[in-house]
Amino acid sequence: MSIKFHAIVLGAAATLAGCGETGTNQALLGGAAGAGIAVVADANPIKGAVIGAAGNFVYCQANPRKCN
Repeated sequence: MSIKFHAIVLGAAATLAGCGETGTNQALLGGAAGAGIAVVADANPIKGAVIGAAGNFVYCQANPRKCN
């Protein structure tokens, strides 16, 4: 498997594991992870940040027990 694939998988895991205490923290952590994944994958970091922020926020709000 390629390095890009491994970077994306690791980034996705970090995004989901990186929940914060508040919605703002959740969005910031997800956005940072998403931007990082996008840079490694040679994609648009702005889009990565938006997708990461939204994904982490929604996941943490839907699964609060897994994000503490």
